[in-house]
Amino acid sequence: MALVSVIVITLITTSFLGFSYGQLRVGFYSSTCPKTEEIVSSVVREAFLVDKNLAAVLLRLHFHDCFVNGCDGSILIEGQSAERHAFGHQGVNGFDVIEKAKSELERVCPGVVSCADIVAMAARDSIALSNGPSYLVPTGRRDGRVSNVSSAAIMPEVSESIQQLKSKFLEKGLSEKDLVLLSAAHSIGTTACFFMTDRLYNFPKVGSDPSINPRFVPELKSKCPKNGDVNVRLPMDHGSPLRFDSQILRNIRDGFAVLRSDAILYEDEVTKKIIDSYFGVPGPSFEKDFVDSIVKMGTLGVNTGTQGEIRRVCKAFN
Repeated sequence: MALVSVIVITLITTSFLGFSYGQLRVGFYSSTCPKTEEIVSSVVREAFLVDKNLAAVLLRLHFHDCFVNGCDGSILIEGQSAERHAFGHQGVNGFDVIEKAKSELERVCPGVVSCADIVAMAARDSIALSNGPSYLVPTGRRDGRVSNVSSAAIMPEVSESIQQLKSKFLEKGLSEKDLVLLSAAHSIGTTACFFMTDRLYNFPKVGSDPSINPRFVPELKSKCPKNGDVNVRLPMDHGSPLRFDSQILRNIRDGFAVLRSDAILYEDEVTKKIIDSYFGVPGPSFEKDFVDSIVKMGTLGVNTGTQGEIRRVCKAFN
């Protein structure tokens, strides 16, 4: 690992030592279940070695959980009317990994570690396994007691305008900068051709979205041909799809963004300026800023203290 990366990771890690976010704090389980971090990391690493795309899956799970009712594990609940079946959560997965970590923790420390905290820690481990920044996760979340499919109607959609996306983030207390940085999580993972059809073939008046670099259009059409299989998947990051880095911002700037919701970040003055700032010399640290945003997101709507519950299994209320 390059010296600069080591310094960045060290600064990110040490900056959170002893730090708390409201009632969340780093090391929350240090006395009640000291092997919590080790157990979660081991389960995530084992799953990652089988399928490296799982890192993106677990990162997405954290975002989708937090954005609806807050980071309360509500997306993990099974049931016909449960939140996980909402249209806005299509393709969200990783539930089995969270359940396995919970099962192992229950054997060691029954009734102590929340599913909501496991989701946040699994996302952190996924980023590190994908060569992204290492950081400490403030814990102490408790699990929610509500999971309803209708709640997920507020999820951001890839077809929405930049103003709609900004509005949804701002309503959650997340800034335009958070929108850019959390969208950069698309540095890893894939999307389905289903989300590319309109952008490639049905864009108003011109056929293909003119914001796509002309050199990129043939490649996208070859992977997602007209009237082809909409379930075929393609990387969201053109260049380093399995490595968590700032390449996704370069893609957005240069017209190689795969998703329309990423591309439009360069069509708004505020978000464009934020993206451009990461190419300045000297510029802000993408890694540190991303960590700040994902830790901030992880504090949304949390249950702490006596709120909520600690589930025995993550897929069902107690």
